[in-house]
Amino acid sequence: MPTNPIKHFPIIVIFLIAALLGLLLYFTELKFLYSYLISVNVITFLFYGYDKHQAKKFGIRIPEIVLYLMALMGGSPGSLLGQLTFRHKTRKMKFVIVFWVILVMQVILIYSLWDQPEQ
Repeated sequence: MPTNPIKHFPIIVIFLIAALLGLLLYFTELKFLYSYLISVNVITFLFYGYDKHQAKKFGIRIPEIVLYLMALMGGSPGSLLGQLTFRHKTRKMKFVIVFWVILVMQVILIYSLWDQPEQ
């Protein structure tokens, strides 16, 4: 049974916005890592907004695993901002715990790599 591409239009638009933002940032000679992190956080934030909208109208939702993966890929700040802005996924304790485990692991990793002497 073929899927209707129109129902996935908002997700496609979110990806296009993130890709264009990433390209714009890249061509401003911003380092690739920073361009990537800004883009992944924008897309993660937009995913939370879209998912909250879908939850309100009982539409097709973004699976929690996708939201976890977006946080794991560097979108934790966008995820946290999306949770706070849209008041989304803040009462589901399992989700909150997994998100904070991801965030703490990333903070520990960044801290451990931050001031390493060059070899």
